[in-house]
Amino acid sequence: MKTIVIIAGGKSPEHDVSVISARNIYTYFDKNKYHVEVLGISKNGEWFHLPSKTLFTENLEIGTSDLHKKICFFPFDAQPLRYVCNTNEFLNVDVFFPITHGVYGEDGFIQGMLEYANKPYVGPGVLGSAIGMDKDVSKQLLQQNNIAVTPWFTYFKGDEIDYISIEKMGFPLFVKPANMGSGVGVEKADSLLDLKKAIENAFKYDIKILIEKGIKGREIETAVLGNLKTDVTGVGEIIVKSGFYTYENKYINGETQVVIPAENLSENTISLIKKTAQKAYKVLQLEGLSRVDFFYVSDTEFYLNEVNTLPGFTNISMYPKLWEQSGLPYQELLSKLVDIAQERFDMRNELKRDL
Repeated sequence: MKTIVIIAGGKSPEHDVSVISARNIYTYFDKNKYHVEVLGISKNGEWFHLPSKTLFTENLEIGTSDLHKKICFFPFDAQPLRYVCNTNEFLNVDVFFPITHGVYGEDGFIQGMLEYANKPYVGPGVLGSAIGMDKDVSKQLLQQNNIAVTPWFTYFKGDEIDYISIEKMGFPLFVKPANMGSGVGVEKADSLLDLKKAIENAFKYDIKILIEKGIKGREIETAVLGNLKTDVTGVGEIIVKSGFYTYENKYINGETQVVIPAENLSENTISLIKKTAQKAYKVLQLEGLSRVDFFYVSDTEFYLNEVNTLPGFTNISMYPKLWEQSGLPYQELLSKLVDIAQERFDMRNELKRDL
């Protein structure tokens, strides 16, 4: 029986969503096949072992209960890994399952730690995670490989902003931190005054921001699974009842609706979107899993908006719902992700890297 260790929480604004994803993953793992443990990262970055019953505590605050045992992973190359600080307790791990959304969890930070631990883990590696998290770098690579992306400008904190050129794209515009997920820090600008306020807000979250042309189109998403060989689902649609797809509308206000499969799309369009998603997955050096999001304008015009390398696994999350609609139930999807993580680990260990 393999031991799966879920990693949840983290220092990003998506901490609470990560905890919800972890609860779902823990619940759906086949306990006859896997022994499942949970590591929680508090909002200030400390690591704890969470007994499964505490994972489901209402208004969970990681690290505030006596049942949460602070853990140490040093030396990180020791096998098995050290478990509880200042004790002789150890943790045997077969596969890590990080579900730490956003910065410090989805951007290569934790992936680097897990590489050093020399253990299989679910999701893209360090490079793919870092590329996928940075919207600007992703767009540049996609554009260079003839994948249509929304027109944009990139600015670093302290840059002189060329408002004249930006306004030529036409309002509305969307301002985004380069390295945040789930719509955190994203604002819509319908005027120059809105734009200046949105830029000021975005720089609270990152030193690099994007200013994108607003695309009037449908928000279409698909799910990719695999390493060198990939499978992709059909497409779903996000319909926002009011406003646009923000963190609040997704997780707090309930202002979004998930439609699977997306309606009124031709088979040819669906095929093109799926092929584009698989091409982008390879271009961006992704592995394991990712959700790929598009703006659909017409059968001849659609844009890749962004990728999500550790998509949500909550009850409303598109990624597991797409796979379920494609014939891969939640529990089987989790097992498949574990197998894919092991496959990548084995492939890399076969490489000759020693002198």
